[in-house]
Amino acid sequence: MTDPLDPGTDVGLYVHWPYCSRICPYCDFNVVRDRGRGEEQAALAEAILADLEAQAALTGPRRLASIFFGGGTPSLMDPAAVAAVIARARTLFPPRGDIEITLEANPTDAEAGRFAALAEAGVNRLSMGVQALDDASLASLGRNHSAAEALRAVELAGRLFPRLSIDLIYARPGQTPDAWARELTAALALGFEHVSPYQLTIEAETAFGRALRRGTLVPPDEDGAAALYETTQAVLGAAGFDAYEVSNHARNAAARSAHNLHVWRGGDYLGLGPGAHGRLTLDGLRTATVAHRRIADYVSGVASGAPWSDREALSPRDAAEERLLLGLRTTEGAPAALLGPLDLSGEDGPVADLVAEGFLTMRAGRLIATPRGRPVLDGVLKALLT
Repeated sequence: MTDPLDPGTDVGLYVHWPYCSRICPYCDFNVVRDRGRGEEQAALAEAILADLEAQAALTGPRRLASIFFGGGTPSLMDPAAVAAVIARARTLFPPRGDIEITLEANPTDAEAGRFAALAEAGVNRLSMGVQALDDASLASLGRNHSAAEALRAVELAGRLFPRLSIDLIYARPGQTPDAWARELTAALALGFEHVSPYQLTIEAETAFGRALRRGTLVPPDEDGAAALYETTQAVLGAAGFDAYEVSNHARNAAARSAHNLHVWRGGDYLGLGPGAHGRLTLDGLRTATVAHRRIADYVSGVASGAPWSDREALSPRDAAEERLLLGLRTTEGAPAALLGPLDLSGEDGPVADLVAEGFLTMRAGRLIATPRGRPVLDGVLKALLT
């Protein structure tokens, strides 16, 4: 019998659009300022299409699982270029039916003015970076929209797109569980079907990382962050949202991100655009690809038939480890068959210990992190893999 959670040979597409009108102080993604780059952007859009063609020739006939435009800020992308990628992908990888096509957006009035054109281009799911619902927090996060703009954009997106997700950031400096509970409760009134609440992570080479080293930024300590995490689970759970992944909550199973599930289940996906990561089965081997990070290098690399800065065929152990890392983040868990390549047994050793301690459970042939294990997943994985 076919496993309904097996992505099979279908492929997803991740398209990275690196331009942003402003670089947020916590962001360590591959992004650049969107100023005076019209010719460069047109060349990049053409390179993405050419890269798509080349990778399709490598993979051979497949079915299209999903498309995700990320960044950066892909809502700044010319809607005609978005439509061209979608049309070409559908031609090269005929989908089995309706598929999820997600595009990330910021809720500025300027970007909201493009929503209708993006919907017309074929986008049917918008993922909106709301991040906070008060102007002081938005300013401290370096966002270029106000709370009022966010409310307007969410309302408009709800009319134009069949599916809507928002991102929120918590564990901000000075944030308390009570204040976060009130903010989450207010956000729920916006009517979205999916929310990704991310704990603020301070990366060393960001503006926030430098502020942390100077002592001018003081995020919540470990206990404070844990209390905010528990508040997130409590408020969203009471509102009927299922925490189907560590940082993703959906009103029902249909509202879950099809693209992300495809990736978490170990499905193949093409990485298109500067710095994009991909995972492809080539010559029978799970292969990790990374595109050139610099825009000019990517464009010239595509033209010369060498878009990737790195291509690595993963060993069975490395592929199993990656699949386990992704699967345990979800309530589906990961297939127990992955334990073999990792020299692990479900009967004894670290797996049995973690099950006995209540951090993992084994159900229907899958290894699953329990509600107790998910908040400390890094420690659980360390115990398993080292």
